[in-house]
Amino acid sequence: MRKSVVAIVGRPNVGKSTIFNRLVGERISIVEDIPGVTRDRIYAQGEWLTSTFNIIDTGGIEVGDEPLLMLMRQQAELAIDEADVIIFMVNGREGITAADEEVAKILFKSNKPVVLGVNKIDNPEMRDKIYEFYSLGFGEPYPISGSHGLGLGDLLDEVVKHFPESDPEDKDDDTIYFSLIGRPNVGKSSLVNALLNEERVIVSEIEGTTRDAIDTHLHKDDQDFVIIDTAGMRKRGKVYETTEKYSVLRALKAIERSDVVLVLIDAETGIREQDKKIAGYAHDAGRAIVIVVNKWDTIQSDEKAMKEFETKVRSHFQFLDYAPIVFLSAKTKKRLHTLIPMIKVASENHEKRIPTNVLNDIIMDALAMNPTPTMKGKRLKILYATQVSIKPPSFVVFVNDPELMHFSYERFLENKIRDAFGFVGTPIKIFARRRQ
Repeated sequence: MRKSVVAIVGRPNVGKSTIFNRLVGERISIVEDIPGVTRDRIYAQGEWLTSTFNIIDTGGIEVGDEPLLMLMRQQAELAIDEADVIIFMVNGREGITAADEEVAKILFKSNKPVVLGVNKIDNPEMRDKIYEFYSLGFGEPYPISGSHGLGLGDLLDEVVKHFPESDPEDKDDDTIYFSLIGRPNVGKSSLVNALLNEERVIVSEIEGTTRDAIDTHLHKDDQDFVIIDTAGMRKRGKVYETTEKYSVLRALKAIERSDVVLVLIDAETGIREQDKKIAGYAHDAGRAIVIVVNKWDTIQSDEKAMKEFETKVRSHFQFLDYAPIVFLSAKTKKRLHTLIPMIKVASENHEKRIPTNVLNDIIMDALAMNPTPTMKGKRLKILYATQVSIKPPSFVVFVNDPELMHFSYERFLENKIRDAFGFVGTPIKIFARRRQ
């Protein structure tokens, strides 16, 4: 199920970025007491109780013809369009302003659920200031203080009530969903067309031609697939078109809906820092991953060149050491036949389950080979392990003290599990828990 999206919207200088940082638990947005500091939408993930959701921090909406103000307003309107729920932020100390009323008009047109947060209510004596905000027409105003973290629980309780109950696009259990991510112009749309053997998606040399995530059905090798094509993700600061900024969240949502993510690299231009950032999105989401080196027809494509390029990929993507690498050309369809089988392998491993008795045999063998470490005079004791979930495969190792599980020993156990069961193409997760 995809994560719900919450947009924080309001005029400048009402404390949107401060609240954003509180909700995501870290200082991401720049916070300054100057209107208009946040000019782009900024995305992050937040949690409340059992709900995990994406949050968009927006530039303030202001009335005016200046180019910057118009762009800020356009950004906010795009975020509103993308959101499932909107937090409308106002400044409790200043009361209702003409700009607040302008924002309210935009929000009424959106027909989205709106939760009204009255910020800068820093103590109980100030609560009387919230009542005038009923006149905005969004129901109960929630008094909050971004700087002190007050009232956010009540606000979030109301926000999560409005989350969609289920994903309207229920996935067929037998269908493999895979998405294509990468920098603009690495050949994502060309690869979709090559797989479909038809010109289904617009292909252009102009960067950023694909603006939206597109679902396309494919049946191949007795297997049903859904291909989720995404707009290219370009480095922040080099993105000037609001439509391209808008596409980043769409790409993240496509990753969430995927079983397998194809990380495309351009063989001609080589590996860029942004390639690693893009791959990190899929890795952090726990999706199965296949690294696809496209445009291999532009390179001297002998075995030696392939091995050299693979070594380069492995050195840059050390955190994806489990991901297989496929070399192909979407344009000429050279080696295209190697991709679908690898997607199927990655998907199968992503949902693989290991019986508890078999898993513990491997864990015991690992302990005999490399005894557990000691820390501050105490030795880690591993009692038993069990797999608790799939997509990605996740294991709980019950121990005497989780603090004694050093990351290096956790990595050792992961390697032993991979040696025994493969898990090619998928991350696996190991959690140390104290046995109750």
